[in-house]
Amino acid sequence: MVKILIVDDQTCIQQFYQEELSEDGYDVAVADDGNQAMAKIESRRPDVVVLDLFLRGSNGWEVLNMIKAKDMHLPVIITTAYDSYQEDPRLKEAEGYIVKSLDVTELKEKISELLMEQRQEQSLPFVTNDAFNPFDYAKVA
Repeated sequence: MVKILIVDDQTCIQQFYQEELSEDGYDVAVADDGNQAMAKIESRRPDVVVLDLFLRGSNGWEVLNMIKAKDMHLPVIITTAYDSYQEDPRLKEAEGYIVKSLDVTELKEKISELLMEQRQEQSLPFVTNDAFNPFDYAKVA
């Protein structure tokens, strides 16, 4: 089962996202702040993190940096109630940016897209170049 971690300090948002994503078959955990998020990343190993920018005790940018320092391949979707961050250069560290809404279609689509990309990357075959083999001394000499 795909694991998603929701990092948001608003209980109503946590519950809403948890309910919506659980209905789609995801295993959803929640965290209120950066410390809880890092502990749950360590213990649960989520496949995707949905991260609010404004958290009590730490801001989302700091948490994003901590997540990427721990696992640069863990996809993070930034969520916020404000659309003014769309051009923020710090978003390059995240795999997505969603403005919070009661319609979670965009969030669900972004999660599906990231999971599909992960599956494709994991199933890529290892390609060898038979034209040059450094251990084939007959061709090197």
